[in-house]
Amino acid sequence: MDTKVKPDIDSLRINGDRLWASLMELAQIGATPKGGVCRLTLTDLDKQGRDLVTRWAREAGMSVTIDKIGNGFMRRPGRNNSLPPIMTGSHIDTQPTGGKFDGNYGVLAGIEVVRTLNDHGIETEAPIEVAFWTNEEGSRFVPVMMGSGVFAKAFTLEHAYAATDTEGKTVKGELERIGYVGEQEPGDHPIGAYFETHIEQGPVLEDNDKTIGVVSGVLGIRWFDCTVTGMEAHAGPTPMALRKDALLAATHIMQDVVAAAHRHPPHGRGTVGMVQVFPNSRNVIPGRVKFSIDLRNSTDELVDRMAAEVKARAEQVAQEHGVQVHIEMVSSYPAQAFHAECVEAVARATARLGYSHMPAVSGAGHDAVYMAKLAPSGMIFIPCKDGISHNEIEDAKPEHITAGCNVLLHAMLERAGT
Repeated sequence: MDTKVKPDIDSLRINGDRLWASLMELAQIGATPKGGVCRLTLTDLDKQGRDLVTRWAREAGMSVTIDKIGNGFMRRPGRNNSLPPIMTGSHIDTQPTGGKFDGNYGVLAGIEVVRTLNDHGIETEAPIEVAFWTNEEGSRFVPVMMGSGVFAKAFTLEHAYAATDTEGKTVKGELERIGYVGEQEPGDHPIGAYFETHIEQGPVLEDNDKTIGVVSGVLGIRWFDCTVTGMEAHAGPTPMALRKDALLAATHIMQDVVAAAHRHPPHGRGTVGMVQVFPNSRNVIPGRVKFSIDLRNSTDELVDRMAAEVKARAEQVAQEHGVQVHIEMVSSYPAQAFHAECVEAVARATARLGYSHMPAVSGAGHDAVYMAKLAPSGMIFIPCKDGISHNEIEDAKPEHITAGCNVLLHAMLERAGT
């Protein structure tokens, strides 16, 4: 008769001190004087980070598989290894002036889940797997979210291999150089469900004094370039009524970009982040202005409605100011809703653990966006100080780091079975 006592799953908690120590140790690879991290993808520092993370995985009894785009998959077997693994993960590459937590937290939280299961002798029905994805940040090579994008067949391996950095070095060449070209074809790897734990990278959770964001999806994004063409003229002799001021006209359109977001709350976003003025001279009426438009919302229908409104306003401005306006879409990312069962698993775990929480959406892209096209997926957000990310001063509280990982643990156990 089996007299082994089954662990009390409900009381299971991760080792927050161990997770924090792992984050701080990884952050030493590429540490910057201001307390951040510069560990660009496929550099020698990235290799050191990958080597450390895979060493930790092997020490935790996990097998490691690398695919041809350099994605890493660290697996803890289950009772039934014919089942697709319940996966978590993120990325360990950073921005040039990045922080300690963006991406790195999601990978090391996954390893901490496995360490906790090992500590308590808990076997899951399905395997547990932790992934790190190549070039999520896109700061050295484009496109962003490269590894997960190739995995999800959003673009080809050959396209990714051919991408170059500012020095002309290719993704394929750098993968080979650091020894991270695996044999597995990207995507030839089943997933039962995918969870990603991440700092929010925005101020909403902190502003609402909540510990956990239960993420329902990722905002759709449309990027446009807008060019307004008027006529240069001398700022002194040209009367106001006879001007074709491209910058004046452009500012009206820019204001409507922001207004469009306010017209479609709560998840509308409208941003003009880049402006080029020609000829950019103090005493010349601007003859041409080119600026960026970034529109986001929770559904594609809402983003497209915002775009249509801005374009209609642009046509009106062109007529009123006697200028020409050309708006060209340069990039589009569809909104991605996460799987209801995964969202609910996160919500149930959060409630069971007693953490304060609220619904959340992600305004930034994550590898979970591509994984959601392949398997049921969900995300867990924790606050970051002042909502700051992609910055060396990016910060998160140890208790929030622990809370998010505890939620991840219980959500994954629900899907994996014990």
